[in-house]
Amino acid sequence: MIRIRLTAAAFAASVFAVPAFAAEPDGLTLPPGFHAQVVAEGLGPIRHLALRGNDIYVSTKHGRDQPSAGIVALRLGPDHKPVATEHFGVGTADQGTGIRIYKGALYAASGTGVYRFTLDDALVPAAAPELVVDGLAATNHPLAFDGKGNIYVGIDGGGGASNCPDPATPKDAKPKGLKPCPLLETKGGIWRFSDSKPAQTLADGEHFATGIRNMSAMDWRGGDALYGAWHGRDATAKTWPELLTPADDDAIADEMFRITRGTDMGWPYTYWDGVRKTRLLAPDYGGDGKMVVESGKYATPVAAFAPLRPAVLDMAFYTGSQFPRAWRGGAFLAMHGGGADGAILPGGHAGYDVMFVPFAGNKAGTPVEFADGFAGPDAAARNVKTAAYRPVGVAVGPDGALYVADSNKGKIWRISYGE
Repeated sequence: MIRIRLTAAAFAASVFAVPAFAAEPDGLTLPPGFHAQVVAEGLGPIRHLALRGNDIYVSTKHGRDQPSAGIVALRLGPDHKPVATEHFGVGTADQGTGIRIYKGALYAASGTGVYRFTLDDALVPAAAPELVVDGLAATNHPLAFDGKGNIYVGIDGGGGASNCPDPATPKDAKPKGLKPCPLLETKGGIWRFSDSKPAQTLADGEHFATGIRNMSAMDWRGGDALYGAWHGRDATAKTWPELLTPADDDAIADEMFRITRGTDMGWPYTYWDGVRKTRLLAPDYGGDGKMVVESGKYATPVAAFAPLRPAVLDMAFYTGSQFPRAWRGGAFLAMHGGGADGAILPGGHAGYDVMFVPFAGNKAGTPVEFADGFAGPDAAARNVKTAAYRPVGVAVGPDGALYVADSNKGKIWRISYGE
């Protein structure tokens, strides 16, 4: 991915009178006129977040680092610092990805379903949660609402895997993919359910879109459509060194799509080459690293992030009015950062920042960098073993500020303009 640093004057058509600020906390770098403030820290391995007034609800994920996951609830005072911190939802909302405020309720994903917590003036809901959707494959479940009575639930296909392997393939042979891929019957796609009907199962939902590998970032863009971004396949050159070079592997992009009914995003049969800007057939299905897929068969991403996949983890469309017009209407994306293999690259791995995809009408523009410096002052710090912080969640507050969550130390920043 080509890293682009734009000043507000170069990005926006208007000229803004911007105040001067001292150095940003944690060495963050922002466009002129923006300022970051630390809201909370030490919250542990947090993931996504949702806001209601002065309350922040943060998801955590059950796992080795978090044996008793749930939701962290923060009530902020006038200085945007917590005056109360509570925990709830242990054993139910423990998936770590999908969490949304909608029509006065908090929706949160578990490993296999979606729960709704009724909220009142208290920070923590008093009533037991209601199970809205149950029986899903145990994987990531990003959530989005269209405001028309529907909730969209993502279900990963491969998760940590890149393909849909044929179990009959000999162990010492190259992977061979199944087609049709049976995983796509219950995974690897987006299902649409009623946002109010309780105890729904997969059979009650509409199989809205298909062909995703590993997606945590999803949001509804008002007046437009559903959008999602997901991780491209990994280690393809390692498995197929006779077909792909390491540079070819680096060119495999994380993809962002405009998603409508019937959209097929191409997994596991294909992948998007972000350098050539074309869709190629995966080696598991007879591809050779150059074979282009028939045009129109699969969706084309509205934005692609390559080379060096940045690991897009969350997405929030900016619906506020605090930011200058150049930063409105588009999507902010939390880039968790690449380099899971531990390799130290002189220029660092991609990600470890917050990107912005601008929109003109319903057309996405070229991604630009919004916030950087999370990993550390040196480019080489952009690595999972050395990064100080890794953006994992983004959300727009009621006042138009952008909140960014970190998964390393459980820190949350509030980014505002002109304050």
